[in-house]
Amino acid sequence: MRPFSFQRATDPGMAIQALSAAAANNPLTHATVQPLAGGTTLIDLMKLDVMRPTAIVDINALAKGWSAIEPGSENLRLGALARMSDVAAHDEIQRNYPVIANSLKLAASAQLRNMATLGGNVMQRTRCSYFRDVSYENCNKRNPGAGCAAMDGVNRMHAVLGTSDQCIATYPGDFAQALVALDATVEVTGRSGTRSMPFAELHKAPGNTPEIETMLQPGELISAFLISGRWPRSVYLKARDRQSYEFALSSAAVALDMRDGTIRDARVALGGVATMPWRAREAEALLRGQKFDDGLAQRVADAAFADARGRQHNSFKIALGKRVVARALQQAVTMEI
Repeated sequence: MRPFSFQRATDPGMAIQALSAAAANNPLTHATVQPLAGGTTLIDLMKLDVMRPTAIVDINALAKGWSAIEPGSENLRLGALARMSDVAAHDEIQRNYPVIANSLKLAASAQLRNMATLGGNVMQRTRCSYFRDVSYENCNKRNPGAGCAAMDGVNRMHAVLGTSDQCIATYPGDFAQALVALDATVEVTGRSGTRSMPFAELHKAPGNTPEIETMLQPGELISAFLISGRWPRSVYLKARDRQSYEFALSSAAVALDMRDGTIRDARVALGGVATMPWRAREAEALLRGQKFDDGLAQRVADAAFADARGRQHNSFKIALGKRVVARALQQAVTMEI
């Protein structure tokens, strides 16, 4: 463990000031100042020597204003410091946004869900073994310009969508797939006040700068997530190597608005297969205005993976991902609500 200073922020202004203090020195991978909420990702990566902050800012005191779960008649607001377990167990979330509840329940062990916050969860970093093992120098996320060891290495867990010639690391989260499927908005608080953006714009595809993973500016914190409408007909389906606490090989977040057997609106997002939370908009377009059947499910699944590119060890994810999408659609259609 490398030495670091510790500061406890008592309000948002203090937290943002502390986080902004050293931003000019290094705003990228080894940022000198890091926020601490649940710590379930940060402490892990510090122990592995992947992240090397010189200062930690404890933001848990902000939970008083930033942890509320606020379902409304036509919208939902979730504070970024709400604990995953609290949101997953909330009656209104289970009733009107089951895709959110299920994505959180399947995301980690019960102990981790009791600690981890929503904001920290969406900001978690890849589980790529080449990123998390510092003995591999050629990782563009840790050492920009060093190359990507996964390209010609063991890449079974890596992405088949949204990749570049610089990085094929998979985004590991589950909750983010539900947010991107539901067209969520993310509220960000920083030195210039509060701003909002579509959640789908928060994460960046690797492109030529895989070390820059989000659109957050130095010193900014996620303060809330907002979702319009209710989506009681929604599911999150996750295929993984084992049932207990494992990251997705492939997952799908599906939300449908149906009336008299016709799909009026549809949302489809993919996890475990892409470099960022992935919205399958071409697949969604095939569903709207249609009556559901197995043939439609297969066409939608094919469209969702039309641009997928498999490699030596992960090509199976394309066929698996299609089956997951088709099964998630079937489950959503047949839900009793």
